Amino acid sequence: YEKRYQPIADGSKAKMNVGAIAVMPEGWKLAPRDRLPKALKKEMKGLAWAPYSKEQPNILVAGPVPGERYETMVLPILAPDPAKNPNVVFDKASIFFGGNRGRGQVYPEGNQSNNNQFFSANTGTVTDIDGMKLSVTLGDGTVATQEVLPGATIVVKVGDSVAKDQPITTNPNVGGFGQAEKEVVLQDMTRVYAYCALSVSIFLSQLSFVLKKKQFEKVQLAEGF
Repeated sequence: YEKRYQPIADGSKAKMNVGAIAVMPEGWKLAPRDRLPKALKKEMKGLAWAPYSKEQPNILVAGPVPGERYETMVLPILAPDPAKNPNVVFDKASIFFGGNRGRGQVYPEGNQSNNNQFFSANTGTVTDIDGMKLSVTLGDGTVATQEVLPGATIVVKVGDSVAKDQPITTNPNVGGFGQAEKEVVLQDMTRVYAYCALSVSIFLSQLSFVLKKKQFEKVQLAEGF
């Protein structure tokens, strides 16, 4: 992240930001800050997770935050209690994670951002380049003007022949999106305690059998058998 830069709205370069999303099963939610240990609070300083909406507190989002500082994001989760939520059972569940690096290529309105590679809209010959505007003379002699957004570098020059959909700029996008799926187990502590008790009882039984056997062997040796 120290060496990667992205174009911002005015075309200049800036350090990359990152963001993340976590989609958890129903009933799971963000752990309250007052329940976090001090070490975790310190590690998360400056990083704020928030529910996607009041209706969907199990979907959490974070960012944009500086990618140089937050290459790893810590997400504190509060597991649901099946005793209080009848829709939750002790079982294995999946959590889906998504991470985004860099600016988006499309604005919410649907129009392109300048974080894109641009392609020729026509077939013809480049006859003029004025800043970020290209004039292409078509086969019938008409001139078509195409404007690209600042951020990328124009790779064609006056006199070049271009075909429709041919790249006419570099690709400034150095970001991307990734996703992963992880499984977690919501376990009943009563089962854990029962398993521990069973394991200890088996261990003590085996130990008593071994000690009894050793004692029996000593008796046999003492009696000359």
